Amino acid sequence: MFLVLFFFFLFFSQAILFFHLFFRSSESEEEEEEWEPKSKIAKRRQLPKKNEAKPKVAALRSAVARNKVKKVAIKEEMDVSLPIAPAEDNRMQLLKPKEEDVGTKPKTLNQKPQVPKKMEINSFQGKNAKSLESDEKPSTSVPVVGNQVKHEKSEEDFASGEPPLKKIKSTTCPEGKPVKNLGGNKVKEEFEMNWDIVQALSEITNVEPWVCANLIRLFQEENTIPFIARYRKELINNLEADALREVQQTLEELRTVAKKTHTMIQKLKKEGKLSGCLLTALLNCRTLEELDHVSAPYKTGSKGTKAQRAKQLGLEPAALSLLQNPMELNLFSYIKPNTKGLSTIQEVEAGVQHILADIFAKDKDTLDFIRKLCQQRYICIQSALAKVSSKGVNEKDINKFQLYHEFSCSIKNIQHHQILAINRGENLKILTVKVNIPDGVKNEFCWWCVNERWRPKQFLKPELMRILRNSVEDAYKRLIYPLLCREFRSKLTSDAEKESVMMFGRNLRQLLLTSPVRGRTLMGVDPGYKHGCKLAIISPTSQILHTDVVYLHSGQGFREAEKIKRLLLQYNCSTIVIGNGTACRETEAFFADLIMKKYFAPLDVVYCIVSEAGASIYSVSPEASKEMPDLDPNLRSAVSIARRVQDPLAELVKIEPKHIGVGMYQHDVSQTLLKATLDSVVEECVSFVGVDINICSEILLRHIAGLNANRAKNIIEWREKNGPFINREQLKEVKGLGPKSFQQCAGFIRFNQEYIKTFCSNKKTELGSHALLTKAGAQGKKKSKPTSCALQQPNPLDQTCIHPESYNIAMRFLSFIGGNANDIGKPDMQQKVNAVIQKEGLEGTAKRLNTTVHTLQLIIDGLTQPEGFDIRTDFDKPDFKRSIVCFEDLSVGTVLTGKVENATPFGVFVDIGVGKAGLIPVRNITESKLSKVKKRRSLGLGPGERVEVKVLNVDIPRLRITLDLIRVL
Repeated sequence: MFLVLFFFFLFFSQAILFFHLFFRSSESEEEEEEWEPKSKIAKRRQLPKKNEAKPKVAALRSAVARNKVKKVAIKEEMDVSLPIAPAEDNRMQLLKPKEEDVGTKPKTLNQKPQVPKKMEINSFQGKNAKSLESDEKPSTSVPVVGNQVKHEKSEEDFASGEPPLKKIKSTTCPEGKPVKNLGGNKVKEEFEMNWDIVQALSEITNVEPWVCANLIRLFQEENTIPFIARYRKELINNLEADALREVQQTLEELRTVAKKTHTMIQKLKKEGKLSGCLLTALLNCRTLEELDHVSAPYKTGSKGTKAQRAKQLGLEPAALSLLQNPMELNLFSYIKPNTKGLSTIQEVEAGVQHILADIFAKDKDTLDFIRKLCQQRYICIQSALAKVSSKGVNEKDINKFQLYHEFSCSIKNIQHHQILAINRGENLKILTVKVNIPDGVKNEFCWWCVNERWRPKQFLKPELMRILRNSVEDAYKRLIYPLLCREFRSKLTSDAEKESVMMFGRNLRQLLLTSPVRGRTLMGVDPGYKHGCKLAIISPTSQILHTDVVYLHSGQGFREAEKIKRLLLQYNCSTIVIGNGTACRETEAFFADLIMKKYFAPLDVVYCIVSEAGASIYSVSPEASKEMPDLDPNLRSAVSIARRVQDPLAELVKIEPKHIGVGMYQHDVSQTLLKATLDSVVEECVSFVGVDINICSEILLRHIAGLNANRAKNIIEWREKNGPFINREQLKEVKGLGPKSFQQCAGFIRFNQEYIKTFCSNKKTELGSHALLTKAGAQGKKKSKPTSCALQQPNPLDQTCIHPESYNIAMRFLSFIGGNANDIGKPDMQQKVNAVIQKEGLEGTAKRLNTTVHTLQLIIDGLTQPEGFDIRTDFDKPDFKRSIVCFEDLSVGTVLTGKVENATPFGVFVDIGVGKAGLIPVRNITESKLSKVKKRRSLGLGPGERVEVKVLNVDIPRLRITLDLIRVL
C-alpha cells in the first residue's frame, strides 16, 4: 500500500512539474511575440499542437522561439515592394530601405519569386511614414487565394495619391534613372473631367505624355518659358520655346473648357435640368464648340425652342411612344380645339416632329455618324460678292477682295490666310460665305437614321412613318446642318488665328534678334514733305548728340545738303538710317544722288532703310517723355529710327508688339492670344540675349523672365541708391524679388567684369583712405558701415549663361579640366575643354560630375563663349547701300539683293529698294535654296534676312512685283 502511494505521489509530482514547464514555455513564447511589431510579421508558422512532443527544458524552448522570431524579422528587413530573388544573398543586390519602410504588406513565404523587368525602389517620407505607423495590421479586405496575396499601394501612393515611379529624364537623376515624375501619369486639376488633361494635351500637341505632365507642373510652379527652355531641357525633352508656348496655350484652352463645363453643370443642377446622361455628355466635352452644342438646348431663351414649347403642351409622351410603342399611339387623342398648338392634327404632328428632331440632334451616336460621313466626302467653303453691300464700303475695299468674289475651296485644302481674308470680307458685308455639304451626305444620313439608328421597334403606320422621316429631315436641315457649318468654320478660324499668331511671333523674333550695329555714330532720318525731315545724330553709346529739321523736298535741297554735310563731318558720322514712311523714296533718292557724286567726301557714307512702324506711337508715349523730356515728339521718332539699327532689341521692346507690323491680319485675330504670344516672344528674346544689369533701361528689364514693371523699378532704385550690382547674389537684396523671381531671372542677368573690377578697386581705395583718416585722429565719430559692394566679390561666372544653381557643377568642371574662372572666354579655356571632352566624351564627363548632358553643355557654352558674346551675331545686319533702283527700272529677269520685310503663309515680302516690296510666293521657297548653315524651325524666311532674288513679273498699274528666290545670303 505504501509502495502504491509512493508511486502515485511520484507520478502526481511529475505531472505537476510537466504542466508547470509547459505553461512557462507558453508564456515565454508569448512574451517573445509581444515585442515584435505586428506589421512586420509575414505569415506565422502555426504553433505546435498540444498532442505533439514538446521540449523538456524551458531554456531550449525560449532559444528556439527567439531564433524563429529573429529569422522572420531579418526576412522582413528587405523592401517588400521589390520582388524577392531566389538567391539567398539577394539582400546585397538591393538598396536598404529607410527605417520607416514598414507599412507595406509582406509577401507570403511560400510565394514564388519573380524577376522584375525594372526594379523600383520606393523610399517613404516622414509624413507618409507617420500616417502608416498607426496601421499595425496589414489589410485583409481581399481574401488570399492560393499563394497570391493582395499588394497594397506603396506609402507614397497611400498618402498623396501620386503614381508609381517612372523612368524619365530629370536634373537630379540624369539620363532616365528611376525618379519621381514631376507631373506623374495623372495631374490633379481644379475641375475634373471624363478625360485626362495630360492625355488630351499630348494628343492635341503631339508631345509625349510625360513631357506634358512635367510641363503642367512647371507651369503650375510659375516657371517662365525662357527659364524652362534653357534650364529644364531634361524635363521637356529639349523642346523649343515655340512648342512650349503652343502647349501652354492648349493647356489654357482645356482648362477654360473644364471651368465653363463645371459652371454650366452647377447652373443646370440649380435649375433642375441636370440628368445623368447630360452630365456625362458635358464632362466629355473637350472644346468650347462641343460644350455650346450640348448645352444650347438647355439655355433659357425668351420663347424657348420649338421642342421645349411642344413638351410644354404635353406631346413628349407621344413622341417617345412613336419610337418605342407605335401600335398604341393615337395622335387624335391629343387634339384640344381651344389650345393653340393642339387645335388640329397637323399642329399635333408638327409638335411631335419638333420633339423627335430635338432628340435626334442631341444624340451622340447620330452626330458622330454625320461627322464621320463629312470627313469622307468633299465639303467646300464658298464665298461670293454680297448683292447688297453696306453703304459705308467704297469701291477700293471691294476690289481688295476681288479674289474671293467667286471663290470655292475644300475645307481640307483651304489656306489659313484665305480663311482670315474671307472672314474679314464677311464682317465688312462685302462677301457672303457658306459651307457646302453635298446632298449625298443628307440622303445617306436620313436613310441611316430611319433604317438603323432610330428604326421603330414595331410596325409603323404610313402616317407615322411620314412623321419619322420628316423629323429626321427637319433635324438635319434645322439643327444638324447649321451645327456642322458652325463647327467647320469655327475650327478653320481657330486654326487660322493660331497660325497667324505663330507667324507673327516668328517674324517678331527674327526682327528683335537682328544683329546690332555697334561702334558707329548714326544719323536717323524721319522723312516728311511739308513738315520737313527730322534728323537725330546719336553716338555709339546711344547718346543724343544733335537734332535738327531739314526741308529736302521744298526747293531748298542744295542749301540743306550743305547743313547735312557739315553735321556728318562734325560728328564723323558715315551711316544714315532712313525710316520707310511718307517721303521715304524721295529722301532715299536725295541721299543716294549725293553719295554717288561723292558729295560727303572724305567720308564714305552709306545708308539703309528701316521700318518706322510704331515710332510715332512711341514718340508720344509716357516712356519717351520720361526718357527724352526736353525733345520735341517729332524729333524723338528720328532718335528711335537710328537706335533701331544700333540696338534693335533695346529699342523695339519700347513699342507694343502688334504695332511693329510684321504679322498678318493682326487686327482680326484674338487680341488676348496675340498679346500673350507676342509678350512671350519679347520675353524670350530679351532673356536669351541677356541684359547688363548695371546699364540696361527699366523698360528692357521688365521683359526679363521673372521680372515685371514693379520689380524692374525696384532694381533701378536699388542701383541708384547703392551703386552698381557686383554679382547675381545681390539681386536677392532687391525689394519684391523673392527666391522664385531670382531663380527665373538670374541666368539672364549679365555683368561687365572689367567695369565691376574697376569699381571695386576704386571703392577699396576710398575705404582704405577713409580708414587711415579715422585712425589718425577723427575720434568721437562712429565708423561708417562698409557698403554692400565692399563686402561683395565679383563672380566671373556671372558674365555667362550658366545659372547660379549650377555654379557648383561649373566649379567642379573647372577643377576637373584644370581651368581658372578668370580665363572664361579665352582661347586657353577652349583648348582645355576640347581636350577633356575629346578624351572623356560629353556623357562620360557628365556622369563623372553627376549631372546631365544638357546642363554640362550649357556650362561648356558659358565657359568657352568670348566675353560680351551676343547670340544675335548669327543673324543678319541691316542692308547698307549707296545707290537706288526705281520701280520703272525693273524688268523681268533682273537679279537683285534685298531684305525680307515680312513673312506670311502665302509668301515672303522682300524690300528690293524700289519703294514697293516684292513677293516671293511660297511655292518658290524650297529647301535647296535656303541656307544650310542656319538652324531653321521651318522652311520659312524671317524679317531681316538678306536674299538674292530674280524678278518674275512687274505689274506697274497694281504696283505688284513677283520674285523668285535664288539663294539666302
